[in-house]
Amino acid sequence: MREDSLKITTEIRAFIERYKEEDSSEKEYNDIALKLFKFQFQYNQPYKKFCQAKRKTPLTVKHWSQIPPIPIQGFKELTLSCEPADEVNAVFMTSGTTNPNAKGKNYHPTFEVWDRSMKYPFKQFVLPDCEKITTFVLSPAEDLNKNSSLSRYLSNAVTFFGTENSRFFFHENGLDMKGLAEALRECEERKEPVMLLGATFSYVHFLDYVKEANLQFKLASGSRIFDTGGFKGQSREVEMEKLYEDFAEFFQVGRSKCINMYGMTELCSQMYDQTILSSYLGGEVIVDKAGPAWVKTLVLDTNTLEPVEDGEVGVIAHYDLANWNSSLAILTEDIGYKTKNGFVLLGRVQGSEARGCSIAVDQLIEANK
Repeated sequence: MREDSLKITTEIRAFIERYKEEDSSEKEYNDIALKLFKFQFQYNQPYKKFCQAKRKTPLTVKHWSQIPPIPIQGFKELTLSCEPADEVNAVFMTSGTTNPNAKGKNYHPTFEVWDRSMKYPFKQFVLPDCEKITTFVLSPAEDLNKNSSLSRYLSNAVTFFGTENSRFFFHENGLDMKGLAEALRECEERKEPVMLLGATFSYVHFLDYVKEANLQFKLASGSRIFDTGGFKGQSREVEMEKLYEDFAEFFQVGRSKCINMYGMTELCSQMYDQTILSSYLGGEVIVDKAGPAWVKTLVLDTNTLEPVEDGEVGVIAHYDLANWNSSLAILTEDIGYKTKNGFVLLGRVQGSEARGCSIAVDQLIEANK
């Protein structure tokens, strides 16, 4: 990597280490965000052209919230990488559920920042009450899908926080339902807490198996269920609350120990339900999502892309310092609203709601012709 890349990643790693358990000051975040914006403006040419089209440069931008968030469509249309794309260690690709022929790509010259950004919030939000836990994974590990950010995430979770009894149950032939059911029964008999970890729809298939086999489990106190991804692109819709009701009925794991992670290939950090953390700290079950100190979230008007007041619905933009090689500011296709505790997701931007996003995409493509 070039010297400027080594310098900025060293600063970001230090920021993450410093604020892995607490929030930073606004000034500290703003200072490093502006420094990262200057770096990306210099080395990420497609992003630079987009910013110039919006008349935003390191000379005019004085606050992190003024940094133009790049539409995630840009990750499909352009090569967004400060380091040469053909020299990176890994490329994560989106699933392509909307358009299989146009997958977004996120280039990773190193995982020094990515792994730290994953590790510390996972501990804070998922395991605030213990250091390690037996973990059963229902989705592909990294060895089965090198181009999946989720697969690396799941593998890291086991490496960092899993006990020696942790196992992966998704193999080349799919999910080993019988093996997972037997392993859960063993943990139940030993009264050993267990964490189930996987994509949301994996649980739908496993619950189908459990119901068909007339099985029920009473998992030990301290057990928890982690899901991510929702149901986009899946063959059938399932209400999330119905899924959590099934978790309580068939595994005896209540809502306070169920946690949904919100992440995307285009981001290097993740956000979480505060269910486990809030119930651990004060007994209240807060489902609003929150992230680490190096991520800021704005809700923007769907037409103007200007920030809206807390409680007002708009399109979500994330400012993630861990996104050092692409763009720290990402305009998602998700709508939601801010609360005093974090933010709430409502779904995907659709139809006329997407006007501001569509204009931003047009600006991005036009600037890079």
